[in-house]
Amino acid sequence: MKELHKLLVFAIFVAFASCTEDIVIDVEEGDPMIGVEASFTDELKHHEAILSYTSDFYDANEIKMVSGATVYVTDGVDTVYYVEDQENKGHYLTDLVAAQKNTLYRLCIDVPEANGDMVHLFSESRVPDNVESIDSLVLKHFNGGNDTVPTTFFGDTIEWLYPYFQSLPDPTIVYMPIIAINDSILSDTLSQRMTIPIGGYAGYYINGPEMQQENKEIPIAYFRRSTLTPGDTIRADLFSISPDYIYYIYSIVASLGSNPMFGAPANVSSNIQPQGEAVGWFYTASVVSASVVFDGR
Repeated sequence: MKELHKLLVFAIFVAFASCTEDIVIDVEEGDPMIGVEASFTDELKHHEAILSYTSDFYDANEIKMVSGATVYVTDGVDTVYYVEDQENKGHYLTDLVAAQKNTLYRLCIDVPEANGDMVHLFSESRVPDNVESIDSLVLKHFNGGNDTVPTTFFGDTIEWLYPYFQSLPDPTIVYMPIIAINDSILSDTLSQRMTIPIGGYAGYYINGPEMQQENKEIPIAYFRRSTLTPGDTIRADLFSISPDYIYYIYSIVASLGSNPMFGAPANVSSNIQPQGEAVGWFYTASVVSASVVFDGR
């Protein structure tokens, strides 16, 4: 009986091993849409809008960028144009300019088509209010050797990064920290972004004594001590963003690696209008920054 059992197992293994034919799922193809990634913040800088065409699921060709478009934002009084970078097609940049807090901006995009028609796209976003400043940025030493979990995953001493600031009383405001070391951004893709919905802690002094007593401190980054060098400057840019922008980020993260066989279907939200013509997001934000120097102690 044991020999028969082994034979059956071997036969099943051979049957599976011999199935080498590729399985191709018939994914419905549609007309390409325009992908939009655009922002306008109260930082004095060159703001960017990136335009590209969507492609079919199995298309392995290089992404096709949208060139020759007219792109601008307006608050109904002043208009700021994004000009295409001739060295980087599909990337449009403003002159040095800063948005105003609590102001509604309308993004407009006109894309000429080969047949002479024009695709008109638009979106709106209001720049949220933000805290006046981050009072301090502190690295807190944590010895992973005293805890099996950090030791297992890191095998190193960890430095946690904590901001201290007076949060606004509005519970709908969401903070999004972007961290840089020596001006090299660590979270430069949406999938790496951390968002902090303050919710019930609106109006609290974040990471202050009251939150410490409740064991509710909020770190915004961690670093393996072995990767830091004394003198490294760590900067945190604290973006105040609208709640709907969070759902866009979450939908991006949820669709990573999606395919017809594994993972959730890609169903990314969009605030670009009209629906069916484009996908993506136009967001505004207000930003405050703080820095701390790692002293190696």
